[in-house]
Amino acid sequence: MSEERLQKLISRAGLMSRREAENFIVAGRVTVDGKVVSTLGSRADAEKNKICVDGKEIKFDAKKIYLLLNKPEGFLSTAKDKRGCPTVIDLVKEISERVYPCGRLDLNSSGLILMTNDGELMNKLIHPKFKIAKTYRVKVEGEITAEKISQLCAGIELEDGMTAPAEINLIYADKNSSTLEITIREGRNRQIRRMLAAVGCNVKKLTRIKFAGLTLEGVEIGKYRRLTAKEVKKLYKMVEGEKI
Repeated sequence: MSEERLQKLISRAGLMSRREAENFIVAGRVTVDGKVVSTLGSRADAEKNKICVDGKEIKFDAKKIYLLLNKPEGFLSTAKDKRGCPTVIDLVKEISERVYPCGRLDLNSSGLILMTNDGELMNKLIHPKFKIAKTYRVKVEGEITAEKISQLCAGIELEDGMTAPAEINLIYADKNSSTLEITIREGRNRQIRRMLAAVGCNVKKLTRIKFAGLTLEGVEIGKYRRLTAKEVKKLYKMVEGEKI
C-alpha cells in the first residue's frame, strides 16, 4: 500500500473525521514509528508504519458500524467535550465500537445524525462537492413572507459567502409563527439559523428530518437504529468513484 496523508489514515481507521485528525496532529498527539509528527501533510503507510494516537496504535480492520440517531436538544455533536457537556456518544453507550458523528447539529437543534467508524464514507458524505441533501423542519417567530422565501430559495449572502439555492416547503403560517421545511446541499456551521437570521426570522425550533435520503421514521427522540446493508450500499453509491 502506498503512503497516504496521516489525517486520511486516521479517519479511515474510524477514529475521527479528517478535520479532527488534523487538530490531533498539530497538537502533537500522533506518532509514526514512535516519533511525534505534528506537521500537516505528513504521510505514512498503513501496512509498514506503526501509527499511534495518544499512544494507542490505530487499527484498520475494525468492524464498520452505521447508526442513525435521533438527537435531542442539549447534546453536542462531538465525541468528547472538555466542559463535560453531554454528547451524542452518551446516547449510544451500548455500542462497544468507537463511532463518531457524521457532520453536526448544534446544541439547540435536534434530529437525524449519522454515527459511524467508517471514516472515508463519513468524509465524503459531509464534503460539499457531493452536495448531499439535508432537510430541516424549522419553526420561526411570526409569519414568513413570500419575499423572504424567495430570498432563501435564491441564496443568501452570509459572512462566509453566498449560499447555494435552497428548496423551501411552507407547512404552516400565521401571524404568530411559521413552520417550513428547508433542504440544502451544503454544510456550513449553523447555516440554517444564519440564513433565517439574515432575512429577519428568529428560529424557535430546528430539527433535521432527512439526510442523504434517510429519515427519522421509527426512531424516537434520543434513540437510534442500525442502518441496513441496503441503506449503507445506497450511501456508498451516492459518493461512488470519487476521491477527496
